[in-house]
Amino acid sequence: MGGPGCFSWLFVAVFIVVVTGQYVPPYTEDCRSGMYPPNGTTFKGEVAWYTIDLDLAPQKRWTQLISEKKVELGSMMQVIRDLADAFVPSGKLIELVDKDLPLVLDTLPSPFKEEIQGIADASGLPLGEVLLFNVFYEVFTVCTSLVAEDSTGKLYHGRNLDFGLFLGWDIKNKTWLVTERLRPLVVNLDFQRNKKTVFKSTNFAGYVGMLTGIKPSLFTLTMNERFSLDGGYIGILEWILGRREGVWMGFLTRSVLENATSYSDAKNQLVKTKMLAPAYFILGGNKSGEGCVITRSRLTALDILEIDLKLDRWYVLETNYDHWKEPLFLDDRRTPAKKCMNQTTQAKISPATIYDVLSTKPVLNKLTTYTTLMDVSQGKLESYIRDCPDPCLPW
Repeated sequence: MGGPGCFSWLFVAVFIVVVTGQYVPPYTEDCRSGMYPPNGTTFKGEVAWYTIDLDLAPQKRWTQLISEKKVELGSMMQVIRDLADAFVPSGKLIELVDKDLPLVLDTLPSPFKEEIQGIADASGLPLGEVLLFNVFYEVFTVCTSLVAEDSTGKLYHGRNLDFGLFLGWDIKNKTWLVTERLRPLVVNLDFQRNKKTVFKSTNFAGYVGMLTGIKPSLFTLTMNERFSLDGGYIGILEWILGRREGVWMGFLTRSVLENATSYSDAKNQLVKTKMLAPAYFILGGNKSGEGCVITRSRLTALDILEIDLKLDRWYVLETNYDHWKEPLFLDDRRTPAKKCMNQTTQAKISPATIYDVLSTKPVLNKLTTYTTLMDVSQGKLESYIRDCPDPCLPW
């Protein structure tokens, strides 16, 4: 596994105790129950819906949404500028982003480059910073995703989207600065063509890729980051230097949601497409047994873990570690999540009980921006903005 070494994680443990005042991992609480419908201190509100008209020119598709969210997007960008200035006090880093990063835009495939340009135009923000906002998710997303089959063969898909690790800890409020600015940008999107739904997604306003989505009656899809030495930073650097065989993760998931015609078609594309960054794709279908976690390197699929009722595997669950390896002890969301799934049992699994699992600390943590629940047979996607009151781990 890539990522921080032992010394770095020792530093992180000290950081948790001294700076945040929280419990040292692994800290877990009893499995939550009765959390649905959402209410109380962990629930900050439902997510608003917007329509993205795919019949419009790409530059115009996001104009209405961005015009309504430009203040929130600007606030997000200001936090990024402040963090960059703290890292490089001369201001040269943001100057580099504003001056040179836009040169990368023309290398991106359509319609993504036109959509990003349109977002910059609608928001009035520098093009380089909007492009940077779209790059973030290739390398900074930590999450929990699962697909479960109930005793009747019905499939459900749930996920927590955690984002902002090490991106500005607010000591006073015990929150991540980027995470706090992202929550107001969470939106549900209905992508339509000829006024008919093609797919639905939970997204951040200003981001054109997809992290969470459903193609009604066909499949559901979420993406989690996979830590690797051969990671997203290398892929992005190779892209900038002119080696462009791989596909951006968010662009791939968007393309699959828009164009795949079945669970097997989506699975085939997610397994075989070369990418800029390693990832976990969590895919659910509409028939018994159609649920899997695809563990990807940048070039190939390393493993496919599937629902298998004969093995009593009625769900698959992924955080950010290969399922055949132990998770890092400082970041073990897998064990409590599986414990709560097993306590729930297949007979009682439902969107409500999945929400309970995703509301149990540390599956729910300071990085959690939203929880999404998807029912493929009904074509239903529902999302909720989350909060994690103290005591709560930073991740």
